Amino acid sequence: MNTKVNIAGVILNNPVMTASGTFGSGEEYSQFVNLSQLGAVVTKGVSIVPWEGNPTPRIAETYGGMINAIGLQNPGIDLFIERDIPFLTQFDSKIVVNVCGKTMEDYCEVVEKLSDMPVDLLEMNVSCPNVKEGGIAFGQNPNALEKITKEVKKFARQPIIMKLSPNVTDIAEMAKAATAGGADALSLINTLTGMKIDINRKSFAVANKTGGLSGPAIKPVAVRMVYEAANAVDIPIIGMGGIVNAEDALEFIMAGASAVAVGTGNFINPYATLNVLKGIEEYMEKNHIEDINEIIGCVR
Repeated sequence: MNTKVNIAGVILNNPVMTASGTFGSGEEYSQFVNLSQLGAVVTKGVSIVPWEGNPTPRIAETYGGMINAIGLQNPGIDLFIERDIPFLTQFDSKIVVNVCGKTMEDYCEVVEKLSDMPVDLLEMNVSCPNVKEGGIAFGQNPNALEKITKEVKKFARQPIIMKLSPNVTDIAEMAKAATAGGADALSLINTLTGMKIDINRKSFAVANKTGGLSGPAIKPVAVRMVYEAANAVDIPIIGMGGIVNAEDALEFIMAGASAVAVGTGNFINPYATLNVLKGIEEYMEKNHIEDINEIIGCVR
């Protein structure tokens, strides 16, 4: 039984990955999960300089999910290279580094610093607000998305994954823009913008007022967007958004995703990734599927 999948020339032993921001850089989960059993570990977003993130409170539970407004707090690329990459290279899983920034130059600098590092893929978080363009996220404007993709490709030695924002009118248009810019793969979806109000405090549940909604509540939206993107472009897609079990993951795969990433599910159950993988293997065995690639995009 073959579970290997190809993401832009990088062969993963299986299609199960972690979603950025929900797994740290793997160390905190390594007491629960043998990272070598995962197809890839996707790190928390890393920027050119340390970011403090947003004021607290930054997390609120919602029905079927959660809202977070962490603000991409991270220690910066230099400490990441010194501390996190050596830890991750101990394992057999592929390493995907998530990159964030406030300007196009920020992204390019981080990508350049990672160009000779032992990491396999780079994922661009284009849901960051573009401070030079009035704060709209890079990933919410197709022209800006195509432009930033072209720019980071100039500095990258590893394949580039563009992580698409769902907070757009037409996800297929964004997928095409990233592909036109030279993206090697896409990942989607990032969180949906949401809000929760604490009626007892008569105030916003998170200090930022709005945050990113994730968890099972967003899965039907995510599956639909993966399907639309997969039918718009010919590059590999990594699907995510509310995956907590193998059935969820298989929906994304059948919609056209070559791999899947487990995010909020890790907070509910630290073994979620391994459970998803085991469930996929059991499904394949039960249904006499010899190769996972047989069912990628099988729903048309």
